[in-house]
Amino acid sequence: MTTASPSLEVVTGARQELTVVVPARLLRTPDWAEGPFPFELGNRRTDAATRATYFAPASARVLYGAPGRPRRWHQPLSVSHDGLHLVGMELLRTATARHPGNALAVLHFSVERPLLPVLRAIAGRPTADTVPLTGPLAPPGLLAGLAEVRAGTEPFAIARPYTVAFMTPEADHTPALRAGFEGVLPATADRWLWQLASRSTPADFPLAPETAMEQLGSAVRISADWSALVLRQGAAFLGHRADGGEGDFFEFGALHSRTVYLDALLLGSLQRDHIDELTDELSEVFDFSRLARRVSTLERNIALFRSTYWRQHLTAHGPANDLLLAFQNQHRLPARFDEILAEAADYSRLVQTQESQQISGALGTLTILGLPLGTALGILQVLGDESLAHLLIALGLSVAATAAVLTTRYGRLVLSSLRGGGKL
Repeated sequence: MTTASPSLEVVTGARQELTVVVPARLLRTPDWAEGPFPFELGNRRTDAATRATYFAPASARVLYGAPGRPRRWHQPLSVSHDGLHLVGMELLRTATARHPGNALAVLHFSVERPLLPVLRAIAGRPTADTVPLTGPLAPPGLLAGLAEVRAGTEPFAIARPYTVAFMTPEADHTPALRAGFEGVLPATADRWLWQLASRSTPADFPLAPETAMEQLGSAVRISADWSALVLRQGAAFLGHRADGGEGDFFEFGALHSRTVYLDALLLGSLQRDHIDELTDELSEVFDFSRLARRVSTLERNIALFRSTYWRQHLTAHGPANDLLLAFQNQHRLPARFDEILAEAADYSRLVQTQESQQISGALGTLTILGLPLGTALGILQVLGDESLAHLLIALGLSVAATAAVLTTRYGRLVLSSLRGGGKL
């Protein structure tokens, strides 16, 4: 007689950790210790210097700051509430040109009860338990005086906190276990991974059988021991063999999940915020005058984004790189940035066309004004006529000729070019 597989809703993993990322707005420079939270494992300390080796230099500066220009701060804590234990917090400055105070608050928890109900509550599922981020764990209270939580009302904003869940199974959690060290992974393992990343049960979000293979196929196989899945609202790491407890490899996996791998996802969030802002700038190009100046500023901001956030957007670490790419794909960042580049190029060509029209109009005006006058003065010079009256008559005739030319189709085109160029 077979025993039914346990539902993930009632499963408490051997090792459960949760990172919650909350959009915030800095009120002042934090007086916490500078740098990311330095988790330790044995003699390994994951401070900024250690983590920076996994990223390209530009990405490392964005995530960890530079000497004299801090971007990240941390504070150890020990707060327990409703089965969650808060071990520390971080603040990462994510300033943009329009929102210099933007930041991300990162809360690190260990979870001592079934993990999925906690995730469902944070996601605001209709039938979920009470949200655990209340009371002593409420972000507004934890950030009081330093930052305020941003409401998810901006364009493209994430309405709920982003979660990164880490869970390893016990020996009886067979739906997640691989058959042997390199055996086949059961289909239920990716179902569990999907539920943790999407923060939902099949009743909350039933996967359509026709598309389930495609959606579950985006899981990142870090090794035979564990996999990861990145979705729009959350990410999850799930072990595929029984956790051996203290000294097990999963200690190292848990460390990576909320240090280097978390940082890859934070980098993706930074890229998304800047692409959102560039999209807003594009939508406002024609809202005001001085098109040339606005397009020039837009092109400068795009170049700054590419050099700081996008040109070296890939990390130097394989799995972290895969997670970043998965985040980008979930938010369509490559496609959206290509659209931004194409639209900016169209606006640049429009400005160049208007500038060419303005130059042509100015040259045409000089021609219309100068040709009659030059002709009249030339005739007087050839004739040797130095009479003031004749000179005034010549000037009058040249003005009349100019006015007559301006009434022709060519003259009207010149005036039209000047008027169009004046709006640049």
